This record gives sequence, structure tokens and C-alpha cells, in this order.
Amino acid sequence: MAAINPVTDLTLDGDVAVITLNSPPVNALSTAVRTGLFEAFTQAEADPAAKAIVLICDGRTFVAGADITEFGGVRTGATLQEVQALMEASPKPVVAAIHGTALGGGLELALCAHFRVAVPSARLGLPEVKLGLLPGAGGTQRLPRIVGAAKALEMTGFGEPAPAKDALAMGLVDELTEEGKLREGALAFARRAVAENRPLRKVREDDAKVIADRGKPEIFADFRKANARKFRGFLAPEYNIRCIEAAVALPFAEGIKEEGRLFAELMAGPQSAAQRFSFFAEREVAKIPDIPRETPTVAIKKVGILGAGTMGGGIAMNFANAGIPVTIVEVKQEALDRGLGVIRGNYERTASRGGLSAEQLATRTGLITGSLDIAALADADLVIEAVFERMDIKKEVFAKLDAVCKPGAILATNTSYLNIDEIAQATKRPEQVIGLHFFSPANVMRLVEIIRADKTSKSVVATALALAKQIGKVGVVVGVSPGFVGNRMLARRRAEAEALVLEGVMPWEVDRVLFDFGFPMGEFAMADLAGLDIGWNKETSKGSTLREVMCELGRFGQKTGGGFYDYDANRNATPSPVAEKAIREFVARSGVTPRKISDEEILDRLILPMIDEGAKILDEGKAIRSSDIDVIWVMGYGWPVYRGGPMYYADQLGLAAVADRMRTYEKSLGKRFAPSPLLERLAAEGKRFADLKS
Repeated sequence: MAAINPVTDLTLDGDVAVITLNSPPVNALSTAVRTGLFEAFTQAEADPAAKAIVLICDGRTFVAGADITEFGGVRTGATLQEVQALMEASPKPVVAAIHGTALGGGLELALCAHFRVAVPSARLGLPEVKLGLLPGAGGTQRLPRIVGAAKALEMTGFGEPAPAKDALAMGLVDELTEEGKLREGALAFARRAVAENRPLRKVREDDAKVIADRGKPEIFADFRKANARKFRGFLAPEYNIRCIEAAVALPFAEGIKEEGRLFAELMAGPQSAAQRFSFFAEREVAKIPDIPRETPTVAIKKVGILGAGTMGGGIAMNFANAGIPVTIVEVKQEALDRGLGVIRGNYERTASRGGLSAEQLATRTGLITGSLDIAALADADLVIEAVFERMDIKKEVFAKLDAVCKPGAILATNTSYLNIDEIAQATKRPEQVIGLHFFSPANVMRLVEIIRADKTSKSVVATALALAKQIGKVGVVVGVSPGFVGNRMLARRRAEAEALVLEGVMPWEVDRVLFDFGFPMGEFAMADLAGLDIGWNKETSKGSTLREVMCELGRFGQKTGGGFYDYDANRNATPSPVAEKAIREFVARSGVTPRKISDEEILDRLILPMIDEGAKILDEGKAIRSSDIDVIWVMGYGWPVYRGGPMYYADQLGLAAVADRMRTYEKSLGKRFAPSPLLERLAAEGKRFADLKS
């Protein structure tokens, strides 16, 4: 016995047949892998010298899932179900040896082994829900038979993998073996199984736990209720729940049919297509056409942050979490103490919930130091400025940093809007200046807009991308323009939301349409959260805008208990009669006659201008790919992932339809709805944004 095919080996270790997969990078269940497994198990079961079979993988992981690139295509070779049937029906003990991750189809494969052995660092899970799917190879039927319905609901509904220790406790793993000695441990387990004549457990036939859960509908009702907000708008979590219900209520053969039916429905539906698109789009953002993978990067061993406010503190936590020392500089001791106190409080809250050990808390807080002297940043490899959003202040700060920081240090700004080319001119090292626009709260949100200025070096861009990955962020490279990509498009939506209110639509009607579309909150709720008084000046305010009217009434948003909405002690929002009266009076003074506007028109007027602005951004070369824009909006602004992003959404509508609707609104609302040249051209050519070359 030897190589079955290029990715599968079958060898005999004494009286144990060892099937080894080696299909980099993650041993995904491609056609070659499935076919190799089928042939290897067939041969191993037929070999009289083999008393047991161990399935193990080379590389950094066990089978980490299906080969997503094959989704939607014509399947060839052996199916996963055929491999599973061979394993389950084997007359010899089959042991799955797990390291790295056993995810999705990988765990479904392991569930058909009679036994599972893992190293302590392994993780096991069914993350299909994150792709808008459910486990389609028996996962929803076998998992509850091992771990019970409640735990199966969590694992399939959230898609988070379980650490090996937890998997052992719930019975998903039979034994943990020493790290680095998985093969030896699995072989020893297999030989014990033979020597002890252990029963060969077929999970599909073990109904004890599902029978115990039968007649307890509250298991499912409580799970739905507890997660209603989190699952809002998504089909896949509900379909996973239905499959677990089927596992509890039906025989395995009938449950597997229900799983297959619901899987096929999700696979053919628009939500999973959008979520799979997002999966690949996120991985595409790091590919910059003119920056080769081998581009040298700067080693970032120490980071400086200028400003200890909400953004500066949140940014600092990202680096401390990754083990990188941070120095925060403020101009006043009070501000520095307050910022460091907020950071410590954030860490302590995480620790109190079990998210950090006492040792981790001490380590991370110990990595962050404060100073009132900008000279403390002299030895930093990267300095990120997070001070007040005013160009004169930014330029003054960068001139000081240029004088203080060592040669080769990268100077970054967290500006969300200002011209970074102009900021870079304040230094003698414009090639070392870049924008790193973190999103609030910076220690939570995964997106970073990496703004490449005209003179930013390729090495600095490559460093920013690598660093974003190191601190657990997704970095998207964009060009310099007002608001860059995300805020530039948001400005179009905000302007139209305000225009709708000036035509008589109440803020909560606008917000409801956005919420129903899938956003976590609407435009005016978001304004209340941020604070209506940002940028407002009492001395110069003349009540010329709705925002000024609200501020003059002392309604700054959530922090004052009222803005466009009224807020109770827990900051729960209700439409405000005070705001409504003020808005109606403002509209009347403007001479506008309010009209009834449909939800369809509201949605069009909020979304279509965003799409059009995205087209302008692409036409100007400020984003590399339309999918990069989609990643920014899904990760940074709450665009529902099951709709893929604004540019993907436009492609699904059809660009001809988008342009037609824009022209219709142009006739009644004016030139702001005139389709951009790129949108017009692609619509005329029957093309999509996705057809554009980066």
C-alpha cells in the first residue's frame, strides 16, 4: 500500500491501516480528496492485515471543510456521503485523528468514524451558517445524537468551533492525546479498541440523547427567542434549528431527508450566494495588483498612539492584544488618566465575563504605557495619530512627529475624512505616511480602511496590510478622496435621508426602512448615538438645519435622553413627539408641502445614490475592486451580509434596472439622481461591477 492519488496515502503501521491526507492548504474536501478517501477506505477494509483504520491529515489541520470553490458546480468522483457510508459501515474500528480544525464537512466526516482522538489545541465545529448554509452531510442529524439538541443548536446556529477540551466534555471527542504526538496517540487508541473489542459506535444509530430531548419544544422556543435579534433577517439559523428539530422528532433516515431538502433550498437561494461572495471578497482585499507578495515590510515592534480618546484607546488595545507594546501620548494628565482608565475598564469587564485570565489582563494592560511627552514616541516603528478632526491640527501634529520619530518610522492618521496627501506634505517623509482609518469601537470592529496617499511607498502599504492581519483586522486599501470609500458613500445616503425628512417623512420611518432592509440601525438612530452636537456651535447656530434645530432644543441624542428619538434610562428609543413637532414646523417654514412617500421610494432613494457613488469611486480608481467596497460596507457599516454589499446588490438588481430607476428619480428630484458615467456605460453594455478589472 502507498499513494492512492496525489493527495491520499494508505500505509500499514503494524496491524493498523493509516490513511493520510495532504491537500494544502486546509485539506478541503475536493474531488481529489473525496475520491482518494473512498479508494483508501475500500482498500483498507479489504486488507486482512489491517485490524483498524486511522484517518489523519498532514499539514496544519485536519479537514477544515468543503471545497467552497466547487459549490454550485457539477460534482464528480465519490461524494462525501459515499465516503461516510464506507467509514460508518466498516467492520474495523475507524479512528479520526484531529489536529488544527475539523470544520463543516471535516467534522461531518469525523462523525462517521467510530472514534475521534484529538490534540488539546484542536477545534471542532459546523460553521456553515456563516455561509448562509447548514451542514448538508448529516451534521445536523449526527451532532445532536452526540451532544444533545441544546448544544447542537448553539454549534450550528452560531457556527463557532468548540475547543478540544470542551469537545471531550460533551462527548464529541473520545480522547485527547499529547500535543505533537497525534499519530502515536491515535494508533495506540486504535489498537486498544481492537484489543478490548470495543463496540463500533455508529452515531446515526445512537438515539438516546435525541429521545431525551423529545417532547421538549421549549428547547427550541427558548433558543429562538434568545437569539431573535442576532438572527434577524437570516434564513440559515432558522433552517439549522428546523434540522435539529427533525433530528429530535424523526428517525435518522427521515431527518437526513429534511436536512437535504433545506440545504438545497439555502444553496439555491440568494442569501447563501451573497454570504459566499462575501467570504471570498474578504480574502481578495489583500491582493494589490502593483504590490507583489514578496514586497519587503517594516517590522512593527513598538507602536505609538497620539490621543487617548475613545479611538486612540481602542486602537491601542488592538496592538496590546497582539502582544505589541504601545505608548499613548496626550497633552494633559487628566485626559491621559481618563483614557488609560477606560482601557483598563474595558479589559476588566472582559475578564469578569471570563474572556481574559488574570494573567492576560495584567499582560495586556502592562503593554500600554502613557506619556505627556511626544518625545516618548521617538523609538516607535509606527505612530498613529487620533486627534481632533481638523486639518490645521493634523498638519501641526505630523510636523512634530516627523521631527521626533526615527528614520523609517511609519506615520499614520486615523482621519475618517481629511486629505492625507495634504497631511503628508507637513513631513519630510511623505512616502512613510499612510491612513489607517479604524472604525468605532476600534477594539471591536474588524475593518480598517488603509488609505494609500500619492507618495505612500509600496512597502508601507504592504506593512499596513500585514499588520491589519496580525491584529485581527481586515485591511482594505483605498485611495484619497473626501471620506475615502465608506464615509463618502454614507454622505450620499445621509443627504438623501435628510431630504426625505424635509419632504415630510419622519426620521423613524426612514430608519424603519433601513432596519427592515437589514441594517442594525437607521440613519437618525445612528446620528443620535454619535451625538447631534458633533461640530455644532451654539454661538453660530441659526436653526437653518434640522440638526441645528435639535441642538438648539438641547436634544443632542442618546447622551441627553433625546434627539430625533426619546430615550429611557436604558437608552431604549421611541419616536419623539417633541422632535416630530419641531420637524413639522421646520418643514412648514421651508414652504414644502409634505407628501406620502412609499417604503419602496424611501429605500431606492437611500440605496441607489450609494451605489452611484460607489461607481464614481471605482471610475476614479479610489477602490481596487467593487468587492472591496462591499467588504467595507459589510464590515464597517452594518450592510447585511446576506445582501452581499451595495455593489453586489446592484449587480443582482441589474445595472440597467439601477440606471433606469436613477433616471426616473432624476426627472422628479433633479440632477443628484443622474447616473454616473460608469454606471451608464456598464448598464448599456449589459455588464456588472464585478466584471471590472482591478
